[in-house]
Amino acid sequence: MAEPLAGALARVRAHLLDDQALVRAVASGRQRAAMPPYRRVELRFVDLKAGRHLQITSYDATQAHTANHAVGEPASAAVDALLEQPFGNWHVETLTQQHQLRVTKKNEAMVHSARRTEPVDAGEIQRGHDKAKGRLLPEDAPVLIALGISSVEGRIKPSRQAKYRQVEEFLRLLDSSVTDALQTGKLRQPTADEPLRIVDLGCGNAYLTFAAQAYLGTKLPVHLTGVDVKQQSSDHNSAVAAKLGLDMEFVVGTIADAQLAQAPDVVLALHACDTATDEALARADEWRAALVLAAPCCHHDVAAQLRKAPTPAPYSLLTRHGILRERFADTLTDAVRASILRLLGYRVDVVEFVESAHTPRNTLLRAVRTGEVVKGGSARKEYDDLVATWRIQPKLAELVGIAGPAPTGEADADPDA
Repeated sequence: MAEPLAGALARVRAHLLDDQALVRAVASGRQRAAMPPYRRVELRFVDLKAGRHLQITSYDATQAHTANHAVGEPASAAVDALLEQPFGNWHVETLTQQHQLRVTKKNEAMVHSARRTEPVDAGEIQRGHDKAKGRLLPEDAPVLIALGISSVEGRIKPSRQAKYRQVEEFLRLLDSSVTDALQTGKLRQPTADEPLRIVDLGCGNAYLTFAAQAYLGTKLPVHLTGVDVKQQSSDHNSAVAAKLGLDMEFVVGTIADAQLAQAPDVVLALHACDTATDEALARADEWRAALVLAAPCCHHDVAAQLRKAPTPAPYSLLTRHGILRERFADTLTDAVRASILRLLGYRVDVVEFVESAHTPRNTLLRAVRTGEVVKGGSARKEYDDLVATWRIQPKLAELVGIAGPAPTGEADADPDA
């Protein structure tokens, strides 16, 4: 039953400031018609040389920001500032209970509290400030050794440092995206009989696929499927999965034609080349996947169309020089993809999932299905105007059946509204 938000947040505040009982807390999501400064905030108490502090880690679109506040007035002030922000969800874990607060459209609170089946002993809480450098997969993780990222001694190989950082940053983004989607009800709650089904389209050597299964599998029931056109890749990856004892399978086939036993909940497409990313997004829509994470690779299709079509005024400088035209084609392609996903009923973010120093292909489309398909209105007009101005025919639009002018007289159901 809904209750006044102020009173519910006051109870959350008491838990957040209890340095003896708080295990962990997470704020995420947003309230209606409001946007917090961070997409996710995590809180826990740590023991420093100067005494116990409340550690607050705030995640924006590209990185994490950590600050420590001494128990007492500094911690109280920091918590009060967070509670004033329009987060839509609070998840709080204490030694004996778990509390979930969701803010409704009427700005009321829906609170669910449950007693832990196995209470946590205070001595089991990790209070270390540098928790293995915040790594999700430690250097000696068996999956990293099996993939050749770490040596048999459990140390990251010097030549694989960039790959390891890419794996870590992707896992952080995947973890937060899955957690937020579960908390907001966009993803179904997985069970041992019905695990969260994730497919990686065009997985190749499956570095990120294996890492996702190894990490998420420690938190949730997960079954991950990799799809690749090469039989050799499937055989190799299946052998690695069997060696590690991971619940995974690998299917041979193209992104467009691969057949899965069950539709996935989450679709990954990481560095699929050119229109293969469009094929992956189209399959995600076909499956009505609740969450999609796609990191495009090259963007040749639109770049080729820009070379052939006359540049609209007054934008000739954007395409006059080859290198600028190629970079603009990248931006235009992903902008169009985001717009099409929005029309298909997804809320879309475009983020940088790893620093460009580690890989130049670091843009990622994160889409959460809302189910509100847009058939007309301003969102459709924005898309029509964009493709008409640049005289391009997006491959994704062809694959999902979006073509020609928008129907007239349709209501505007915008999932971003």
